[in-house]
Amino acid sequence: MKKNNENNRRSFIKSLSVSACLLSGIPATLAAVPEEKALPGVPLKKDDIILFQGDSITDWHRKTDITTSNDSEGMGSGYALLTAAALLDKHPEKNLQIFNRGISGNGIKNLAARWDNDCLSLKPNVLSILIGVNDFSMKLRDSHSGNATTFREAYQQLLDRTMAALPEVKLIIAEPFAIKGLFHVNDSWFPAFDEYRHVAKELAEKYNAAFIPLQHIFEKAQQKAPASYWSGDGIHTTLAGAKLMANAWQEVFKPARKH
Repeated sequence: MKKNNENNRRSFIKSLSVSACLLSGIPATLAAVPEEKALPGVPLKKDDIILFQGDSITDWHRKTDITTSNDSEGMGSGYALLTAAALLDKHPEKNLQIFNRGISGNGIKNLAARWDNDCLSLKPNVLSILIGVNDFSMKLRDSHSGNATTFREAYQQLLDRTMAALPEVKLIIAEPFAIKGLFHVNDSWFPAFDEYRHVAKELAEKYNAAFIPLQHIFEKAQQKAPASYWSGDGIHTTLAGAKLMANAWQEVFKPARKH
């Protein structure tokens, strides 16, 4: 019992320090996941191939005709670029190859349709996926386009397919997010959108992936500045919002925490 009490005390102190770090701008965002246990980190190795996948939030105006790694124009101008720049600066000895294959407008089925060419053929060692907001917005426009259940099924099939082809890949699953009160995002989004967020979290746990709680991160950020500081429309980020996201990704690229 004494050991359990000590573990609880340490967990409580850790949660307080994480909250303080986030509010002060220190990138402790992964640890800020409101979970009882920490989720795994992603230790980087020499010659790792890192792939960012997703929709327009990942795409962010990248030049799709550029297929080489570590190219600023091929990375777009959002969180993927900021994360890649930070990693390449911090780890020059690792010879990292970083790619962005996000495509604007994509949902989970779009990812599946191009997965062989835009993921498996690259043979990434580290795979980051941010998807879901378009799946939900399509449902709002057309109730027959799918729901959280079909989203989960398609997402799981994609991950099963990935693990079969790349059994050693290190997964990062980011939570789809929406910032209420900004242009695209209104009361009609909630609580239905939360189901898509929960899918990402559940799958991260199932596949032992690092999980990035973007909804939580942006909600906490609004204690420092209003929603419009972080996003222009509730879906796409400002430069400040992109940096907030990049901070979260950088926190993931660390050895798994010990319990």
